[in-house]
Amino acid sequence: MTATSLPRKIFQGVAKRADMFRMLNRHANRPNRFDGDRSSLYAGEWFEIDEISYDDMLDILPPLWMRGPIFAMREFMTGSVTSVYYAIRIDGAVRHFHAYCDLSHPNSVEAMRAAIINRESRPVLAMSREERLEHIWSTTADDYRGYVGNRWPKPMQGHRTVMLYGGKEGSFLKLLDTLTDDEIAAKLPVHLRHLPSPLAA
Repeated sequence: MTATSLPRKIFQGVAKRADMFRMLNRHANRPNRFDGDRSSLYAGEWFEIDEISYDDMLDILPPLWMRGPIFAMREFMTGSVTSVYYAIRIDGAVRHFHAYCDLSHPNSVEAMRAAIINRESRPVLAMSREERLEHIWSTTADDYRGYVGNRWPKPMQGHRTVMLYGGKEGSFLKLLDTLTDDEIAAKLPVHLRHLPSPLAA
């Protein structure tokens, strides 16, 4: 996998069917969505799903290929990037995951599996800043997230935004990547707000 498609967890917890389908195309509303190569947007994204969703996806269409408990979808998201589903035993329990892998890279599927095991084998539950931001983006309704348009300075155009609530100031848009720790905590569900960072874990 290239540097632009390094494995990155985009949702904390186990996604049920409705959440899974929403995250499969969470970049659908970006501007100029059909322009250029979209591979780097998707390749490397992964999240945990439940066993029912794993089984359902296996039954939808015959997979492109199946290697034991890992299978790839026949329909590609973009270019050579497709959905790959994993059943992985971690700490004695079988868990299920969805990932977007770029199959033009021969080792992408195994590299993703190794990255998932490494991330999920941590002894202490933790979230990096990047994971917190991706979780916020994944769980924010489309009406409250978007992309910088042409009214903003050109270097910012196309970057992701989320709606914040400023009390007496009302609501306002802010670049996702510039959220403060307090703003991130306010956007996360209560049970995720005080998780340590991986460095502190």
